[in-house]
Amino acid sequence: MKKLLTIVLSMALLASCKDQPPQPVQEIVLQTDNPSSLPRLFTNSKGETFLSYVERTPEKVAKLYFTKLENEQWGAPKLIAEGDNWFVNWADFPSVIENNSHMAAHWLQKSDKGTFDYDVRVAMSANNGSEWSDSFIPHTDGIAAEHGFVTMLPLSDQRTFMTWLDGRNTKVEGEESHGGHGGGPMSLRAAIFDKNGNALEEWELDDRVCDCCQTTAAQTDEGIVVIYRDRSKNEIRDMSVVRLVDGEWTQPKPLMVELWEMPACPVNGPSVTAKGNNVAVAWFMAKGGTPEVKLAFSKDGGANFGEPVMVSQVNTSGRVGTTTLNNGHVLVSWMDNADEKASIMLAEYDNSGALINKMTVAETTAERASGFPVITSNGDDVYMAWTQAGDQSMIKTAKINF
Repeated sequence: MKKLLTIVLSMALLASCKDQPPQPVQEIVLQTDNPSSLPRLFTNSKGETFLSYVERTPEKVAKLYFTKLENEQWGAPKLIAEGDNWFVNWADFPSVIENNSHMAAHWLQKSDKGTFDYDVRVAMSANNGSEWSDSFIPHTDGIAAEHGFVTMLPLSDQRTFMTWLDGRNTKVEGEESHGGHGGGPMSLRAAIFDKNGNALEEWELDDRVCDCCQTTAAQTDEGIVVIYRDRSKNEIRDMSVVRLVDGEWTQPKPLMVELWEMPACPVNGPSVTAKGNNVAVAWFMAKGGTPEVKLAFSKDGGANFGEPVMVSQVNTSGRVGTTTLNNGHVLVSWMDNADEKASIMLAEYDNSGALINKMTVAETTAERASGFPVITSNGDDVYMAWTQAGDQSMIKTAKINF
């Protein structure tokens, strides 16, 4: 009888364990050999998720790796490129995309002695990242100036769309420009490359933009939409939108007329996500000295946006991310601050802007070394990555269960 009771109790305990919901944040351990940072997530059209990141060796060599998520574990990392002359910046991170076994990766490499003299470097792979091409420079100006804040999108026929901030016009002889000090304005440029890295089309999208905020782009049913922080001659730094429609780019248009006057770049770019023609954009602003994270929706491929939703206010540092679930709901990630500490936050909204859920993902520091948390989704599976700053920085990744 005692033995039978033990068996029954054991079965009941097992059943209760199975009925327990998963933890809201399930860590997925990433093994690295050196301090790691600058994570970037990408999910392809097949639902496969990739993580890219940078390791720094004791010899100060930067190494760009990628890994693929398999059965909720990261596979063996593969080295893409390395160098001791890279420009490694907390806000301007490398990335990797995949498109039917074809991959493209980018990073930043110093081009001259100036602090902000660096080029974008791009390498491609035709065999799932087992081998990589020699790197090439996507911008053709040949000027030692700032080039970065790249967004890449995979297109049909294994083509790659790229948009970036281009500093070719910022250089005045004998003078270095960054953050709006001297020189000409930063510009926003874009190009499409074939699978071998040959430029098929190139454009200047805006001839005067904010100097060091991330760009963001998404594919809609209408075409590509690019969101970025603009910059007027009066130092208004609101978000702007350009769209590729029927092979032609629209003129820059304000996402919202907020009239945030800011004398220097806030280093805080937007994030866009799209499903069909439903587009959502999250961004940071601080007009009047009040930091805010906002979210706005479009139902026509980014041509028009409704009134924004206030995601966070006052105690926020922005650093936003977005992704769209199968049901059309939008997830927004950002950072809230309290003294020297910071919380990585996540919220779910339906496509009318109603808040569905909100949670704290992790605690970190407010310093720049904490970088920008990133988010992606595969159907309704949600994944995040962030840098845990400290004596030895390390990347944390997790599956998020609302």
